[in-house]
Amino acid sequence: MKKVLSLILAAVMMMSLLAACGKANKEVDVDLVEFYNTLEEKYDWGGGFMVDIEGEILENYYPGLDAIEKEQFIAKTPIVGSVNEVVFVKCKNKDDVAKVAEIMQGRIDAQADGGAWYPAACEAWGRGKVITNGRYVAMIACIEFQEEVEAAFNACFNK
Repeated sequence: MKKVLSLILAAVMMMSLLAACGKANKEVDVDLVEFYNTLEEKYDWGGGFMVDIEGEILENYYPGLDAIEKEQFIAKTPIVGSVNEVVFVKCKNKDDVAKVAEIMQGRIDAQADGGAWYPAACEAWGRGKVITNGRYVAMIACIEFQEEVEAAFNACFNK
């Protein structure tokens, strides 16, 4: 009887472990446009303050990013010379996440290493972060709200 009970308990424990793994691997679906719009409203980035990064500028800032297949894509920079650039991507393929993160980190490194010209701007870029979660990748470089925007992005996946 003890052997049977032990086998049953072992089976129940194994099933609970497998069930927990299933929950951990479930990808959260985040609407990046909605997320960005929330940031824009909270930090007053509207009214033409932030513009899309596209075309030749996108290729100059993030070489190779345009060629990667994306399900969602938001890239914004301020119209004025402030450090406040954000890029949010949902990659179509999980295999592209590392490449997207590498491209984004390249932008941070280039700006922090003098590309942003002014010492305070270079320092702010040096605090920039690339964050990945599943197929989502974010590049956040904000002189004023760096930690808050990072926390907001991460919170999207802790539901």
